[in-house]
Amino acid sequence: MTAIETNLFLDNVGVMFDRAVQCVELPPGLSEHIRECDSVYKVSFPVEFGEGYHMFSGWRATHSEHRLPAKGGIRYAPDVTQDEVEAMAALMTFKCAVVDVPFGGSKGGLCIDPRDYSADALERITRRFTRELAAKGYISPSLNVPAPDMGTGPREMAWIADEYRALYPSDINAIACVTGKPLSRGGMPGRTEATGRGIQFGLREFFRHASDVAAAGLESGLAGKRMVVQALGNVGYYAAKFLQEEDGVRVTAVIERDGAIVNEDGLPVERLRQYLLEHGGVAGFPEGTYVEEGALILESDCDILLLAAMENQITAANAPRIKARLIAEGANGPVTPEADEELQRHGIVVLPDIYLNAGGVVVSYFEWIKNLFHIRLGRLENRLHQLRGEYIVEMIEEVTGKTVPEHHVKRISGGADEYALARSALDDTMRSAYRQIRSTKMRHEKADSLRMAAWVLAIEKLNASFVEVGI
Repeated sequence: MTAIETNLFLDNVGVMFDRAVQCVELPPGLSEHIRECDSVYKVSFPVEFGEGYHMFSGWRATHSEHRLPAKGGIRYAPDVTQDEVEAMAALMTFKCAVVDVPFGGSKGGLCIDPRDYSADALERITRRFTRELAAKGYISPSLNVPAPDMGTGPREMAWIADEYRALYPSDINAIACVTGKPLSRGGMPGRTEATGRGIQFGLREFFRHASDVAAAGLESGLAGKRMVVQALGNVGYYAAKFLQEEDGVRVTAVIERDGAIVNEDGLPVERLRQYLLEHGGVAGFPEGTYVEEGALILESDCDILLLAAMENQITAANAPRIKARLIAEGANGPVTPEADEELQRHGIVVLPDIYLNAGGVVVSYFEWIKNLFHIRLGRLENRLHQLRGEYIVEMIEEVTGKTVPEHHVKRISGGADEYALARSALDDTMRSAYRQIRSTKMRHEKADSLRMAAWVLAIEKLNASFVEVGI
């Protein structure tokens, strides 16, 4: 199936669904139900600060409530639209299904550039937005749980949680109304870097499968692979940092809003990130060559192209010139359906967004569970594991008559804190999901790419969920 090239994110999501659903036998009419967004709520509200009132508009879309709560971030951006919010809500539904997180899909957006407002003004705006959404059930620990997205972070999530608790003081689970909060407010260690960490784990799992690596025209192992990164924001930064420091990946270029910085010998991700934060761009960074037309670097020769910016970055126009062997979709919808077909014809493998950037919602799930349990994860058994590890060390030393080296003692008897638990569970989730995608690809002749297999897998799981309850 070939569609007319479009830049509308929502249309692109629909095209991918329509392609994938042809591989799955669904009850009559169910595909239309799964495809469409359940509800969209638009808000417009005034906030008083400065010299008067300022009007703001935003949306919260719920794509599916087959599992509750529905889950998805809140984006603050001046160009956010209803279609974009609906598209991202749909992707959240399929993303949660792929990684077996029992949430429906939702997403929110507010038309605002947060850089234009003081912290006090942003707090007023966020709290008012919270009241508007909560009044209609679009923020609730049992119905709809937001999280950070572009333009928002732990600070905004703390404001939302505090406002919700003020609105519903008798709700014992109020703190679970939002995830991505600061640690002091019930947040989860590792949540900030979770999407980037998930990308790392997803790439590691891909490189564990020799036939998949060979299909991409690559040699085994992540070490030494040349990677181009588009956008060194939260997602791109942590993914590039971890892959460079822990897996030996060589980051040869970083593309930002003001251009790109290139160094074939490898860029120091940490120093470049600090420079970017201080100067607002990559121009002038002394450890690389600046290229003003950053988009051209998408077409440079590399092993891995990490897309961590916005949707529609690779289209039918530039897809024929892409030279990367493996594309990692760290952003939502960075490759259009038409470009995806072109890449596939050239043997370029794509690790799809509904799998690869699911790390954030996975760790958000852990945070939500922690908030409902009202106890720090691992608190009950942490000391037990430490004592058991200490006993094992003592037994080894008694049997062998030798002292166990200190670094081994720490690993055996250290116990598991929340960060270690979240990290290991995320790793397990990403490994399991990739293997399910591979298995689906082998089962379905028409699911001839990892992207198509991931979509088919998600639709199969949604179908099972609806059929099991008689819908």
